[in-house]
Amino acid sequence: MPYASQSLTRFCFVFLGAKFVPEEDNFLQRHVAFFDRNKDGIVYPSETFQGFRAIGCGYLLSAFASLFINMGLSSKTRPGKGFSLSFPIEVKNIHLAKHGSDSGVYDKNGRFVESKFEEIFAKHSKTHPDALTNKELKQLLNSNKEANDRKGAIAAFTEWKILYYLCKDKNGLLHKDTVRAVYDGSLFEKLEKQKASKKHA
Repeated sequence: MPYASQSLTRFCFVFLGAKFVPEEDNFLQRHVAFFDRNKDGIVYPSETFQGFRAIGCGYLLSAFASLFINMGLSSKTRPGKGFSLSFPIEVKNIHLAKHGSDSGVYDKNGRFVESKFEEIFAKHSKTHPDALTNKELKQLLNSNKEANDRKGAIAAFTEWKILYYLCKDKNGLLHKDTVRAVYDGSLFEKLEKQKASKKHA
């Protein structure tokens, strides 16, 4: 039964009150878990949309992201299971959806690789030691491109450009501490709180 595991997960969440908790040292799980709005271990397109809206993205960008991300990652995180039109992403298996042409900061299991993170700024932050300009970001993306990996290059471009759009400072700089925070998901929580405080100000 292809949906037995997913149904069991939903049962535990709804009737037993169980919540999915990402592994502490698995930064990729923590990154994605922000978008699991009800903490059941599964991210649906509606939750991806809600997550992007929560961090300050507009309706169109949020709608695009929810379709692009869930349609692209769902089947990869559900090995051995049938196709689902609801495009769920299983957070515990998110490492299976790692794309190519990336920075390598997440290893094959989704854990944070400090040396690869430092390498980003050692190689590309020439104008400011702890920040990237838009031009330097383009150089980073170009240097990470792998041959015959159009999908991975598009995914990397989309991720970094959204981050730059949301988090660059008034001088157009994307700071190192901001980039680090996006890898473990803590940036999303910060942006959500900032948006909420502005709304109630």
